[in-house]
Parts: sequence; C-alpha cells; structure tokens
Amino acid sequence: MPDTARSRAATLPHLRRGRLAKGDPIPLPLTMAAIFHAPGDATGFDQYGRFSNPTWDAVEHMLAHLEGAPCVTFPSGMAAISAVFFGLLKAGDRILLPSDGYHTTRALAERFLKPFGVAYDLRPTSTFLDGGFDGYRLAFVETPANPGLDLCDIAAVAEAVHKAGAILAVDNTTMTPFGQRPLDLGADIVVAADTKAPNGHSDVLFGHVASRNADIIAAVSGWRETSGSIPGPFEAWLVHRGLETLEVRFDRMCASAEVIARRLKDHQAVSGLRFPGLESDPSHNLACAQMERFGFLISFVLASEDKAEDFINNCALMQAATSFGGVHTSAERRAKRGDAVPLGFVRLSVGCEPVEELWQAIEASLDGVSG
Repeated sequence: MPDTARSRAATLPHLRRGRLAKGDPIPLPLTMAAIFHAPGDATGFDQYGRFSNPTWDAVEHMLAHLEGAPCVTFPSGMAAISAVFFGLLKAGDRILLPSDGYHTTRALAERFLKPFGVAYDLRPTSTFLDGGFDGYRLAFVETPANPGLDLCDIAAVAEAVHKAGAILAVDNTTMTPFGQRPLDLGADIVVAADTKAPNGHSDVLFGHVASRNADIIAAVSGWRETSGSIPGPFEAWLVHRGLETLEVRFDRMCASAEVIARRLKDHQAVSGLRFPGLESDPSHNLACAQMERFGFLISFVLASEDKAEDFINNCALMQAATSFGGVHTSAERRAKRGDAVPLGFVRLSVGCEPVEELWQAIEASLDGVSG
C-alpha cells in the first residue's frame, strides 16, 4: 500500500478527535432529528432534516478524507448517479455511457433522461477512447466495468474528454478509494455505491458523489436538498461505522481474490476468467498503472446455466446474492439480471473468510459441476 494510502487509513478512525470535548463519546453519536432548535437567523446551523444532519456531516467528512475531495452523500449509489445527471444536465445535452457497465445506469438514461431531452450513446469500456468525445456534455465510465471487469485508461479518457469541452464522471464502486483514485487521474466526478465495500456488512443502501469542482458539488447538493434524495441518519451512522474498518477488510478481500483467481485459472470447469491482477488478463498492464489494488471481484464462465447455479448454491462458504463487497463471499449468475453475458457467467465477490478454507469450499463446488 502506498504511503499516502496508509496515512489515510491510519488517520481515518481519528478524524473526530480534534472536535471532542472532555466527556464526549468517542464513537459517533446517532442524531435522529427532523428539526433543530433554530431561533432567529440560524444561518450556519442545522435547521431541518432535508437540509443537513450531524451524522451526514461525519460520514461526509470521512469520505472526503478518503477521496481527497468534498463529498455529498445519498440514500443509494443510483441516487448519487441520478444527482449527477439531474443536477448537471439539461435538455439538448448528450452523454456517453459504458455499454458493459452497471445496467441500471443505462436504464436511467433510457427511461428518464431521454424523455427529458438528454440523448445518450453507448460505448464498450475497453474501447471507450475510440471515437472521441466531441459533442458530449458528460462522459461516464465504470472501470473495472461491472460485471465483465474490462478497464479503460482514466487519465487518457480524462484528457480527451476535457479537450472536447466535456466533463468526466467515474463510477468507482468496484474499487473504493483504497483501490483506485479517479480524481487524481483527472476525473471531474467520482460516484460510488457505499452499499458495497465501504459499508461492508450488506445492511444498508448508501452512495456518494465526490468532486474538486465547487460548482459540481453545489449542483449535486442543490439537487439533493430540493429533490429530497437524502440519506437517513441511521444509514449514515452504519456507513460511518463500516468505513472505520474498510481498509482492513479491503486488504483481506483483495489479497484473497489474488490467491483464488490464480487457482481458478487452473480449474478445468472454468473458462473466460477475468481478474485484473492476473498477468494473462488483457487489462493487467493498465491495472498496474492506475489501480492501487486489483480488487475483490472475479468473473468467469461455467459450461451452462444449471452448472453456474449449482456451483453458487452448493458452495458452503458462498451466498447466492446480488450486490457485492460484503464480509461474506457472494456470487451471482449475471445473465439473470439482464447483462449481455453467457448463461453460465458468474460474478464472484470475495469476502473476508480465511482464504484457504474459502478456496476449499469453492474448489469442492467447482469439482461437483465439472465434466
């Protein structure tokens, strides 16, 4: 881990230290309030639950520390993406989206942006630079793409996007700020679903937008306040607690994924294996250049729909579930979610179980569907 990442990890649990008075609780208190005492001119104070909340402030402080940029939080990752689109776009704009990224982002563009007069085009993540960016207001990338794990060069895309007069947003959900730092590579906006690894316990929906551009932060903040797309205080409190252990969980998950991916490569039941940490992966060199870790997601293909389902359902240390990034290992056959992948395509999210025991369970289940 680079020195800067270690420094961020070390100071993260102590961000509130300088604000504590004698006798204050060290763990973050949960503030459940819709209204606040606000006599007279209450500018600069909490007034109403749609405008602000001390628990949001604390989790946004943590996320800003990790991102190196101001952050605005939302009740889900899709709420964060929606804030970028609805806060920054207007009728007549055109945007570019990944054809192989999270499918709900494309659905949002088709069902809601398009009727409002915002056009969109699709382009594969691995060739996102091809065709240029002239005529676009915003380019949106997800790298590694979910679920196929293709990458694009964030720095090169940012340079080309800016040259065309557009802005670049990067969905960094799969990597977290400990695995990849899009703002440092030139992106204007980072969005993420903190539902995943940042919270880590699969018990809350949450998201955030980060940017070093004050106008962008003002726009998404204004969208949140006016639309009411606000996170609940309890959800913010849970994410705050999860963030305190993100670095240690992420480290364990990434290290285990590297071990398991190398072993999956040699298993006869597995084809089409993708993991950026493998030297044989087509994105490996780019991953080494722009990612601080290789992540905890692995994708591969089994021979049929039934074999993929049996592998997932019969693995003793794996949950059959959508989403990813939890302390438990989980997997999903993504074709049933509408992704353009083979019927036997599996997205595996490596959790925090001891790696040797986890591999034994995975290998046993794979052996059961071999042949």
